[in-house]
Amino acid sequence: MARKQPPRPSGPAPLPAVQRLSVKYAKRGRMRFASHRDIARAVERGVRRADLPVAQSAGFSPHPKISYAGGAPTGAASEAEFLEISLTAAVDPLAVQARLDEALPDGIDVIEVADLAEAQAPRLEASVWEVVLPGVAPREAAAVVEAFLAAAYAEVERLTSNGVRRLDTRAGVVSLEVDRRATTEGQPGCAILRMVVRHLTPAVRPEDILAAFRAMGAPEPSSPALVTRLAQGPLGTDFAADGHHEAVTTAEAPWPAGRDATQGQVMATRLDADHATMAAAASVSVNEQLPRGAERPDEAGCAREPDERDRPNARNRATEQRAG
Repeated sequence: MARKQPPRPSGPAPLPAVQRLSVKYAKRGRMRFASHRDIARAVERGVRRADLPVAQSAGFSPHPKISYAGGAPTGAASEAEFLEISLTAAVDPLAVQARLDEALPDGIDVIEVADLAEAQAPRLEASVWEVVLPGVAPREAAAVVEAFLAAAYAEVERLTSNGVRRLDTRAGVVSLEVDRRATTEGQPGCAILRMVVRHLTPAVRPEDILAAFRAMGAPEPSSPALVTRLAQGPLGTDFAADGHHEAVTTAEAPWPAGRDATQGQVMATRLDADHATMAAAASVSVNEQLPRGAERPDEAGCAREPDERDRPNARNRATEQRAG
C-alpha cells in the first residue's frame, strides 16, 4: 500500500534571501525587564513598520528569518546585543539602521548594521559586564572579589526546566575587579564591579556570580543589583567589541591552578576610549524611568545605567526635528 503523501503548503514559494545583515542593538531603560520573546516580538513588529523586505521561512507557518545571538537575561540592560536578519532585496545598511531604529520602541536602540557579505559575523566568546551594588562599600566588595578569584571553584545551583543544575561560576570568569569610579565620585556606599565572563554551556550569568558571592558571605545590596552588558567579542584576539576600530585593552585575571593561563586573557574595548567619561556624560539613572510618584531608594545617584543616551542616533535626530 502506497504511503500517503503529507499535504504541502499552498501558494508561491518564499523569495530567496539575497542579503544578510548583522544588527547590533542596545536594550535600555524599562526594556531591560523584557524577556527574549518580548524583544523578538518587538523586533518583528519593528521590521514590518520599517517596511524591510525580510525573508520568510517555508512551510505552513512562515516566520521572518531573524536569528538572535545569546541575549542578555531578563532584568539586565545591554549595550551590545546582536541579531541577524535576511532580506530578499539588497538595502543599504545605513538605511536599515535608520528605518529600524525609528520603528522600534523606546529602549531598543539600533547601534550599528553591517552587511555580512562585506564584514565577518561577530564572534561572541565573552562579555564585559558592569554590576552596580547599591549599599555595598567598595572595600567590602573588594574583599569578596579577592576571595572569589583565589578560589579554585565557586559552585552555585540554578533551577532550570530540567531541574536543579550545579555550575562552577569561577570557570567562566576571565577577569573581575572593583571599579574605582564609585570611590572617586564620593559614593563610598556603592560598589561597581567590572567583569569579563566567558560564554559557556550552561551560561554563567552575573546573577550566578552574585550568588557565589553570597555563599562567601558578601553583604546584600540595599536594592537589586543593576546589571549591564557593555560589550561582547572573541577571546584572545584583537577586536573592538563595541564596534570601534581603536586600541583595545588586555585584561588578565588570576587563574585557578590547573587551568590554562592563556584562557585568562581577553581583548575588550574601551567602549568610548574611557569608561569613566562614558558613565559621567551618558549615564541615566534607572530610577528616572519609574512612573511618577514611585519611591526611589537612597542610592539612586549610585545606580547609574551606562546607556549612552546622548549618543546621536536616528531616533534622537527625529525627535529633535519634531521638536524644532
